[in-house]
Amino acid sequence: MVDVITRLGKSVIQHGEHNNRIYLMRLATEDFPAIIGRLDDLAILKGYSKIFAKVPGFAKDEFEESGYVTEAHIPGFFNGNEDAYLMGKYLSSQRWRICGEDQLDEVIILARFKAAGGMPTVLPDGYRFRMPGKSDVVQMANVYKQVFQTYPFPVHDPRHLYKTMDENVVYFAVYKGDNIVALSSTEIDVESKSAEMTDFATLPEYRGKGFAAYLLQKMEGTVREKEIKTAYTIARASSHGINIAFAKMGYQYGGMLVNNTNICGNLESMNVWYKHLRSSPESSRK
Repeated sequence: MVDVITRLGKSVIQHGEHNNRIYLMRLATEDFPAIIGRLDDLAILKGYSKIFAKVPGFAKDEFEESGYVTEAHIPGFFNGNEDAYLMGKYLSSQRWRICGEDQLDEVIILARFKAAGGMPTVLPDGYRFRMPGKSDVVQMANVYKQVFQTYPFPVHDPRHLYKTMDENVVYFAVYKGDNIVALSSTEIDVESKSAEMTDFATLPEYRGKGFAAYLLQKMEGTVREKEIKTAYTIARASSHGINIAFAKMGYQYGGMLVNNTNICGNLESMNVWYKHLRSSPESSRK
C-alpha cells in the first residue's frame, strides 16, 4: 500500500491510507486560499485523520484560522528569505495524542547534549563511500526492506529508486566490498533552494559506526555545490542516533510532527531539524 503523489490544482500533495493523512508538499500561490477548503473536502471524503502542510509564511494565518497548528518552523526556508511552517490539522482526537512523550523529550535533550562532540570525518577501515547508480537499485531496495518494515515513500521498490534518480534525488552509500551497508538520499528543490536530507538506513549488524553522520557530511558537500541555502530533515523522534547525528552537524531543532508518518510498522512522531548553509568556496567563485 503506497500513498499517491498528485496535484490538487497546481499544488503537490501526497495522500493515502498508508499514512492516513494528506501531505501538502508544495503550495502553489495561485491555489491559495481556496486549497484549504479543498484539503478539508478530500480528507473528509477519504476519512483521513490528519492533514499535514508545508506552508509559506504568507499563508500561515489563513491555515491557522482553519484549525491548523504549527508543529515545526524553519526560518528562511524558501530561498533563504521566507519562513516555512509545518502545520497539522487533526480530524481525530486519537491522532494528536503523543505516546511516550517523556522518552521523546529525552531524545532531544540527549541530542543537544552531544552536539558538541564533533563529527567523524573518515570511514572505518574496510569500508568505502560511493554514490550508487541505477545498477544498484535492487540492492538499495533490499537494504531498505531490511531496515524499514514500512516507509512513507516506496523505497522498497527498485522502480521508484530508479525513477527518482532521473528527477531531483541524489543517493549516497557506504559499501563493504561490493555490498551496501548504509544509505541516504537528498531531495533537492531548486525552486526554494532547499534540500531534504532523508532516507537514512544502516543494516542492523553495521550500526554504531557513525555511518549516518558520515553520509550527512557527504550530502552537505553535494548540496552546497548546488548553492542550496537550507538543508533540513524529518527524522524519527524516537531514534537517538539520527537525532544526535543532525545535532552534531550543527542543525537546529525546529519542532515535532505528532503521529505523522507510517514508518517501521507504526505511525510515529517526527522531529524537524534544519541548517542554513553557506556556499562552498568553489561555488562562490563561479
